[in-house]
Amino acid sequence: MIEPGKIPVCIRGFQSRDAAACQALYQDGLIGGKIADNDTGCDIENIESAYMKDPGSRFWVAQSPEGNVVGMIGVQHHDEGVGEIRRLRVAGTHRRRGIGSALIETAVRFCQEKQYLQVKLDTFMEHETALRLFEKFRFSHDRTRSIGDKQLMYFYLDLYRGEERPQP
Repeated sequence: MIEPGKIPVCIRGFQSRDAAACQALYQDGLIGGKIADNDTGCDIENIESAYMKDPGSRFWVAQSPEGNVVGMIGVQHHDEGVGEIRRLRVAGTHRRRGIGSALIETAVRFCQEKQYLQVKLDTFMEHETALRLFEKFRFSHDRTRSIGDKQLMYFYLDLYRGEERPQP
């Protein structure tokens, strides 16, 4: 049994050797096994370029004690004062262990350190576990739009309000 507050992984910065594992996690998380109409997946094809070269962006992985990448998350900075959380994934075999919470906390802490005023993210309604996780961290639902036959939900978290968020 895992002690409260302890997760069975190490959250660390992305390294080039993690690329294949991250691509596999990305593929495993695709609804229906295909890329959504509003996505290209180009950032996953070159994580270093998309997330590691700009000091306002970053990418992390969750590594198991055995050395396997079992989760990932990225933050991209496109708009002034805003960080966008992208590519949150946890391997099916490692879900419900606090890894998603630890990844979100890592991304939000990074955004706070960068003094972003807001964190944004989106997900398809089919990802119910992710929706509960975003609620836990007090993300607010902004809007929903249809992409093909799916509903894409947009969320935000205002960092300037200084609200306490649950710790993973």
